[in-house]
Amino acid sequence: MLLNFLLLQSTPASTSSSNPLIGFLPILLIFGIFYVLLFLPMQRQRKAQQKMIRELQNGSMILTSGGIIGTITEMKEDDTLVLRVKPDGVKLTLARSAVSSVLPAAGETKK
Repeated sequence: MLLNFLLLQSTPASTSSSNPLIGFLPILLIFGIFYVLLFLPMQRQRKAQQKMIRELQNGSMILTSGGIIGTITEMKEDDTLVLRVKPDGVKLTLARSAVSSVLPAAGETKK
């Protein structure tokens, strides 16, 4: 009786051939979840940042990545811009990539 029990335990549980894709399905599912939760939002944020930088214009109030708030007075061809900082009217030359956001004007409401 004990021998029959041991022999039954040593036999494979499933003798039917299974698809090897079934074994990779959980891994593919995890990659799909990571793509949807991590990579898509990062791509959308990067596209929105690039669009905002492309649409900069003279007179816009901006916030730089260093925390400086000022008004764009001049935009140069080599991806730089001149920023006027209040209250002294100091002019700074910055790269376009240093702009982190465009601030609404004093009378303008956010959409």
